[in-house]
Order: sequence, then C-alpha cells, then structure tokens
Amino acid sequence: MPDETVIARLTHWFRQRPNSIEFWELVVTDERLLWCFVGESYRSLLLRADMGERGRAVVADLPPEAIATFDERNFGVPLEFLEKIHLVTGTRFRRARLVVGWRATDGGIESDEWTLFQSRTADSQRELVTELGSDPRLEEVDVTVETPRFPRL
Repeated sequence: MPDETVIARLTHWFRQRPNSIEFWELVVTDERLLWCFVGESYRSLLLRADMGERGRAVVADLPPEAIATFDERNFGVPLEFLEKIHLVTGTRFRRARLVVGWRATDGGIESDEWTLFQSRTADSQRELVTELGSDPRLEEVDVTVETPRFPRL
C-alpha cells in the first residue's frame, strides 16, 4: 500500500486491560484503519508511567507503512470491514469514549469491538470524527458523535 493517504489521526487514546493500560493511536487512511500501539503502563507502576508519550512522539509523523510495522501488536483493518466508529464526547467529569467495531477480514483479523478512552480531556476530537462521518470512503461505516445529556433538576 505504497500510496496510502492519511485521512485522520485519532490521538491520545487508551484501552483498559485487567492489569494494565495500553496506549493507542489510530490512523485512518484511504484504505484502512491502522491501530498503533505506543506504550503500556501497569497499574502498579502508574505513578512513573510516561502514558505512551514517547511512542506517540515517534509515530506522529510516520507514514502509514512505518506505522503498521512500528510494533508487533499493530494491525490494520481495511475500511470495507469497519462497522462502526462511535465517539461519546467527554464532560468535565468523564473522559471521551471511542468505540470501534469491525467484521472479520480475509487477512485473518477476527471481528471485534474495542472501547478506548481519551487520555486528555481537553480535545475529544469531535470535529475529526464528524468529518469522518461525511467522508465517502466511510459511507458504509456507522460513524456517530454523541454528546451526553444530563437530566434537568
């Protein structure tokens, strides 16, 4: 995929695991969604963790092929296999949440759905995800942005 064009970079996301927190960057190209692992912090070491910042700095300007091989855990999901990208924007007390789902691919990637949380509360990347929803290459993908509503008192 030598002439892949980057459409969007979804940055500063993490995935909670039972004993650790994994830090991920998502890069949407005109052909696939690249999942780039940029670090991991174990719960017992969170006070000394760099929260994936070193890995993020390294991959920030890498082309898609270099991102795909940055770490052995990285993988790509072709756009035609993506099913959904749901962003729930953050609030003052809750982090933004991104849910991405895909079908099994011909290349051996099993169907799955991952929930990621924003590691920075300042930028939920609402505009970026909204733009993805209007991109014709993602017309078969359920792309939504949801803003939490609070009951009136």
